[in-house]
Amino acid sequence: MHPGDVVVADETRGPGGITPCTAPEVLAEALAEAVPGRTVHTGPLTASDHVVRGQERAELAVTGAIAVDMESAATLHGALRAGVRPVAAVRVVVDAPEHELVRIGTVRGGISAFRVLRAVMPAFYEWHRSLPLPRR
Repeated sequence: MHPGDVVVADETRGPGGITPCTAPEVLAEALAEAVPGRTVHTGPLTASDHVVRGQERAELAVTGAIAVDMESAATLHGALRAGVRPVAAVRVVVDAPEHELVRIGTVRGGISAFRVLRAVMPAFYEWHRSLPLPRR
């Protein structure tokens, strides 16, 4: 992965358990169209309470995790505790194994990630429109 790549979770893994995401393939397709030339990765997103580096990254990769963050699993788990609803987790990569978070290049990666994140917002609208929403 490289800074600016997009990660679409098909599930999040955290202390609250595994939370499946709603229609990740539809969202990934819409995101790929929104940011041509950027790679969109789909797979499990694992939670951590700290920045993951070195050997720990390798250990999480063995579990199938394609990315790690500190917020997504808790957010989706909490959303589903409040009732049935579509949930998704999308991240734009700032740091990757070859581009560790704690280095000067993080600023450039962060700017790139922000631009990509801003460009993908219309894809969420398409994803949401594609879902059969529960009656209230």
